[in-house]
Amino acid sequence: MKYYIIAGEASGDLHASHLIRALKNIDNRATFRGYGGDMMRAQGADIVGHYRDMAYMGILPVLLHARTILNRMSECQKDILRWWPDVVILVDYPGFNLKIAQYVKKHTRIPVFYYISPKIWAWKEYRIKTIRRNVDELFSILPFEVDFFEKKHHYPIHYVGNPSVDEVAAFRQQYTESHEGFCTRHKVSCRPIIALLPGSRKQEIGANLPRMLKAVERFAASYQILIAVAPGISWNNVIRPILRTAPPNVEVRGIFGNDTFALLSHSTAALVTSGTATLETALLRVPQVVCYYMKAGRLASLGRRLILKIPYISLVNLVVGREVVPELVADGMTPATVQRHLASILPGGQAREAQLQGYDEMLRRLGTPGAPQRAAQLMVDRLTKHK
Repeated sequence: MKYYIIAGEASGDLHASHLIRALKNIDNRATFRGYGGDMMRAQGADIVGHYRDMAYMGILPVLLHARTILNRMSECQKDILRWWPDVVILVDYPGFNLKIAQYVKKHTRIPVFYYISPKIWAWKEYRIKTIRRNVDELFSILPFEVDFFEKKHHYPIHYVGNPSVDEVAAFRQQYTESHEGFCTRHKVSCRPIIALLPGSRKQEIGANLPRMLKAVERFAASYQILIAVAPGISWNNVIRPILRTAPPNVEVRGIFGNDTFALLSHSTAALVTSGTATLETALLRVPQVVCYYMKAGRLASLGRRLILKIPYISLVNLVVGREVVPELVADGMTPATVQRHLASILPGGQAREAQLQGYDEMLRRLGTPGAPQRAAQLMVDRLTKHK
C-alpha cells in the first residue's frame, strides 16, 4: 500500500520514522511519501518537503512566515492528489495537519489517520469538531486521552502506548557505558551530576537557563553542572552569553547532540523544562524539578488559568493524575523556589523516594513498549478491511 505521512517537527519525524519501520515489517509492498525529515528519509520515505521549512512556533513567527506555510500547504495538497495514496497519516502538528485532513476529506475518499493525537485537552478543545468530521482513525500515545475523547466527546480512539517508552527501553538495552567512561568521553570530572535541560528553542533557553544556574549555586561544591544542548542550538551564540551571568562558583559544561539520554543516565537529579523531556527524564528514573519561566510571569500565570484546561503542564503529572514532580511555572519559577525543590529530591531529600515511586505508577499507566508496532498493525488491519 501507499502511505503518505506528514510530520512537521523533529519529534514527529522521529516518531514517524519508527512507524514507517513498523509498517514495512507488516506490509512488504509498502511505499512512503510525504513531508518530514531525515529520519523518515532514512527509513525509505520519499520526502518532498522538509519540516524545517514549516516548523514555526509562536504567533509572531507564524504570522511572519504565513506565506511560506500556506505555500507548503498548497504544495502538499496537490502532491497528495497527484500521488493518490491508500491513506494519509498525520503526525501531531495540528495547525497544519488538521487543514490537510479537511482538504483530503473534501476532495477525495482517501482515509485519514492521525498518529499522536492533537492535544486539544490542553487548549483549543473546539478542534474536536474538525477531528470528528475529517479524521477516520485517531491513535493516542497518552492514556488519559481515552477518557477525554471517548467519555467526554464520544469519539472512539486507539491508545497504542507511548513511543518514549520504546525509545528509552531501546536505549537502556544497548547503553553500557560506565560513569567514568561517560565522563572521560565528555572530558568532565567524575563528580555526581545535576543535569540542566533548559529547552530546545532559543527563547525558552534564554528564559530558563539563567534562573537554573542561580538555583544550582548552593550545590556547585558537591555536584558538577552539565547542560543538555539540543541539536541546532549554538553553544557560542546561545549558551555562552548566558553563562557569563552565572554565579562565579558555578562551572558548567555542555553535553551535545543526541547524548541527553546518556547524560540523564549518569545524573543524580535534573532541572527540566516542560515537554516530552519530563517524560523521558522520568522513564530514566532521574528525580526532577519542572521549570518553565515566562516573561510577565504574573500575567502568564493568569493566562494559564484562563486558557489551559488542564491542572498540570508536565506529562508525568498528567499521566498519573496527581503531582509527582513539582511544576514551577511563570512567576512560580524563582531561583530560591527551584533550589528548595531541588534539595528535596537529591539523595537524603524528603521527596526523592516518593517521586521515584510516582515514576513507577506512571510507567504502569503508560504500558509496555511496542507503540509503533501496535499502531502499524491497527492501521494495516483497517486499511485491509476496507479495501
